[in-house]
Amino acid sequence: MVKNLVSCGLTCEVHHHEVATGGQGEIGLRYDTAVRMGDALVLFKYVVKNTARAFGRTATFMPKPLFGDNGSGMHVHISLWRGDRNIFSGPEYGGLSETALYFIGGLVAHAEALLGVTNPSTISYKRLVPGFEAPINIAYSQRNRSAAIRIPVSGDRPEAKRVEFRCPDSTGNPYFTFAAILMAGLDGVTNRIHPGEPLDKNIYDMPPEELAVVKKAPPDLPAALAALERDHEFLLAGDVFTEDIVRTWIAYKRENEIAPVMSRPHPYEFCIYFDV
Repeated sequence: MVKNLVSCGLTCEVHHHEVATGGQGEIGLRYDTAVRMGDALVLFKYVVKNTARAFGRTATFMPKPLFGDNGSGMHVHISLWRGDRNIFSGPEYGGLSETALYFIGGLVAHAEALLGVTNPSTISYKRLVPGFEAPINIAYSQRNRSAAIRIPVSGDRPEAKRVEFRCPDSTGNPYFTFAAILMAGLDGVTNRIHPGEPLDKNIYDMPPEELAVVKKAPPDLPAALAALERDHEFLLAGDVFTEDIVRTWIAYKRENEIAPVMSRPHPYEFCIYFDV
């Protein structure tokens, strides 16, 4: 897969097996501008699926194809540059700048609505459950894998400082996903939204009352779309998104994905209800 991706002009910075069964793997693409990364992701999925097919296999980007096993996300790394200078590098937490912290603040503030774009499938939320290293806590941390926003340990190199948003998965439109992440973060920068204190504690050792105040990812797609319906002004700045696009997206998801899934018997329902 990597050889074919490289032959198509993509740069793969890392590839390795992941922890789930079923042949789960990770391939990391080199960073680029938002539109070019959208293009790269479309090509990436095409090459991976067709390479698998050529070997008599099937590749899926479903967020949770196997019950009781780790899901598959699409971790997105972001940094903002002014010319040849990374403006996310600075003296604050994790080697970040104040601008980077405000960007994180925007992600935290708009997280529930943002997931209505970046995690837009009914199965997205079967991945975002406790355990399995799932990023269900809307907080930031240098090392905590259950935090939605992580600051990768990248040494002292200013150019390597970045923010990793761990919630998104591959069911989204990549152009919408990358644009929405940028718009949420830039809203935080514009309005100087501070993200608060990092979540550096071991969540498994935190008392319930302390963990209860940590913001959580929406439990399902209907909740995420309801949040997006309430909170999407940040997407409209500069006409990046329009009211019509947001409303059409929400209506389509409700009519063509949520309602059909909800109205059909689930295989597990036969397991628990067939003999009633």
